[in-house]
Amino acid sequence: MLFLKLIGESFIFAINAIVVNKTRTILTLLGITIGIFCIISVFTVFDSLERNIRSSIESLGINVVFITKWPWAMSSTDYPWWKYMKRPEPKLEDLDEIIRRSHTVETAAFMVASSRNVSYQSLSIDGATVAGISHDYDKVMSMEIVNGRYFTAQESASGHNVAIIGDDIRNILYKNIDPVGRQIVIWGRKLNVIGVLKREGNSAFGDSPDKQILIPVNFARNFIDLNAGNVNSNILAKAKPNISNAEMTDELTGILRSVRRLKPAAEDNFSINETTVLTQGFDSLFKIVTIVGWIIGGFSLLVGGFGIANIMFVSVKERTGIIGVQKSVGAKNFVVLFQFLFEAIFLSVFGGIIGLLIIFAGTLIASNIFEMELTLSAGNIILGVMVSAIIGLVSGFTPAWAASHLDPVEAMRTTF
Repeated sequence: MLFLKLIGESFIFAINAIVVNKTRTILTLLGITIGIFCIISVFTVFDSLERNIRSSIESLGINVVFITKWPWAMSSTDYPWWKYMKRPEPKLEDLDEIIRRSHTVETAAFMVASSRNVSYQSLSIDGATVAGISHDYDKVMSMEIVNGRYFTAQESASGHNVAIIGDDIRNILYKNIDPVGRQIVIWGRKLNVIGVLKREGNSAFGDSPDKQILIPVNFARNFIDLNAGNVNSNILAKAKPNISNAEMTDELTGILRSVRRLKPAAEDNFSINETTVLTQGFDSLFKIVTIVGWIIGGFSLLVGGFGIANIMFVSVKERTGIIGVQKSVGAKNFVVLFQFLFEAIFLSVFGGIIGLLIIFAGTLIASNIFEMELTLSAGNIILGVMVSAIIGLVSGFTPAWAASHLDPVEAMRTTF
C-alpha cells in the first residue's frame, strides 16, 4: 500500500509539473522526444528494410547458387576488375555438363536478361526486362502463375514464340482485358502470352518480377548473342535435399574447371555466388547505421537528460517545505528519493512516448506512400520506453538524492 501511495503521489507531482509549467516542461522534454525519435525511427526504418532485404534474398533460395562471370562481392585489392572482364560468360553448354555430371545438384537453369521495348497494339513499354530462361527455371526459382500456364518442354526445347508476363506488364499493356491468348511484340516479333505471374512488388534491390517478361532461352538466342562477353548470363543450381551449398559449390567448381580445361595452377574464370554473401554485406551496413543512429540520438538524449535534471532541481527547490514536513512526520530518505526518481522517470518516459507516437504516425503515412511496409515493432517500442526510463533514472538521481538528504528543520523553514 505504501508503494502504491508513493507512486500515486509521484504521479500527481509529475502531472502537476507538466500542467503548471507547460512551456518549460515541453521544451525540456523536447530533447528526450527528439532523441527517442532519432534512435527508434532509424531502427524502425532499417528493421523494415532489413526484413524486406532478407525476404528478397530468401526468395532467391537459400540452397541455390549462382554461377556468373562477376562475383557479387569483389575487392579491387584482391583481384583487379579488369581480370574479371576477360572471363567468359556462362553458356548453355556449361549447364548441360553440370546436369550431366553433377551428383549434388537437384536441378539447374540458365538465364540471360536484356532490356527491350515491348508493345501490344498502340501501347508500349520502354526498357522492359526480357529474360530468356531454360525449361527448369521454375524449379529453381520460386514463382507463381496466377493466370495461364508455364512453358511446355516442347516449347522450351524448340524455342517457341511464347511469353509469360509480370503483373506490371499486364496492367500497362492489357488494362482490363485478359492477356492470355493475346500477343506481345518483342524484337519486332509477335509472341503469344501464355501466362501471367503473381504480383510480387518491388524487391529491396529495386527490381521486380512484375516488370519481367519470361521467354524460352532458345527463342531469345535468335536475338541475343549468348557467346558475347557482356550478356550477363547466369546459371542457377539448386542443391539436392541434405546437400550443403559448400558441397555443391566444391563439385561445381571441379566440373566447371574441367569443362573450361583450366590447368591446376590456373585461377577460376567463373564465380559461384551464394545469397549469404549479400546478407553478410547488409549485416555490416546495418551495424554501421545502427551506431550512427545511436550517436545522433545520443546527443539529443544527453540534452534531454540535462533538461530533466534541471526540472527536478527546480522541483526540489519548489517543494523543499513539503519535503521538510514529510520528513518531520517520519518519512524515510528512501521515500523522498523514490518520489523524485519516479517523477523524473515519468517525465522522461512521457517525452519518449511522444517520440514513439510521432514515429508510429510516420510509419502509417510512409506505408501508404511507399510500397515498402514500415512497422514500429513491439521490440522498438519497449526499447524506446526503456531508454527513456534509464535517462530519467540517471538524470533524476542527483536531484532526488539531494532532496532525500535535506535536513527537515532547515527544509521546513522555507515555509515561513
